[in-house]
Amino acid sequence: MTIREETQRIEHEFFSEYATFSDESKGRIKPEEDDEMRTCFQRDRDRVIHCKAFRRLKHKTQVFLAPEGDHYRTRLTHTLEVAQIARSIARSLRLNEDLTEAIALAHDLGHTPFGHAGERTLNEISKKGFSHCDQSLRVVNVLEKDGEGLNLSWEVCDGIINHRTSGRPSTLEGQVVRLSDKIAYINHDIDDAIRANIFKESMIPEEYTEALGHSSRERLDTLIRAIVENSMGKDEISMPGTMENTMMNLRKFMFENLYSNPAAKSEEIKVKKMIEKLFEYFKKNYKEVPENYRKIVSDRGEDEETAICDYIASMSDQYSIKVFKDIFVPRAWEY
Repeated sequence: MTIREETQRIEHEFFSEYATFSDESKGRIKPEEDDEMRTCFQRDRDRVIHCKAFRRLKHKTQVFLAPEGDHYRTRLTHTLEVAQIARSIARSLRLNEDLTEAIALAHDLGHTPFGHAGERTLNEISKKGFSHCDQSLRVVNVLEKDGEGLNLSWEVCDGIINHRTSGRPSTLEGQVVRLSDKIAYINHDIDDAIRANIFKESMIPEEYTEALGHSSRERLDTLIRAIVENSMGKDEISMPGTMENTMMNLRKFMFENLYSNPAAKSEEIKVKKMIEKLFEYFKKNYKEVPENYRKIVSDRGEDEETAICDYIASMSDQYSIKVFKDIFVPRAWEY
């Protein structure tokens, strides 16, 4: 018996009957030989961690655009916090922690520079529209490894595309990640907003703090416990209706006081104009889009706008600014 086979045996002994077992995966787009040591979901997790798109997340905006402080979240630290919350829930419910982690680590790989500001702009100017969920799936299926993709398991891909609010993941592990994403960003965005003096903890309505807690630590503990207790022994991941309503009302408070706050979003109009300029420039100068992006869409029979969106979406905050400067900002003559 190989190490992988022993791991799979242990899964069947320990996991909940509602968990996703690695030896029952629906497989990959391109079939592969099994690894002797790792299950399919462990391999998926490793492929995500080692891919280029994952590394680029460290320089992509979460909420605050290119913050100067060392302790503001980036898209990478958000991803790691989602993974940790999701793993805690999955472990408590005896679900497949490897699958949960793989989905969590990959769920935001398609995010643009400058977070949702960049996403909204590409969605407005691209004929086909743009969604970071769809792009995350495109990254792992198509763009990584110069067009080969990561060839992840069906269950991981399902969790990636369905992590959005309207999504319905097919596995409980995917459902865990979907809720963990919201728990993570609501709480760490509150922490960052307080750090940035956008508002104070005392400004959060008492009806929310009384129900969820008076600090990020308390709120995380309350929400995680609520999911675990409400989902134990069930074939669906959820939290009590009153608790979920309170969390979503807190999310609404965040939209009104942070996500739409002029102090936090004062630079977004510049982001919009910059991405619009880059998009129009590459439409007129398509050959300046890196050859690997052009080749991928050409081989797949896709249009030029798709390659332009792929290229811009792949950029980190800093790299997009550099590209913009190189194209539009004159440089002093050097001799």
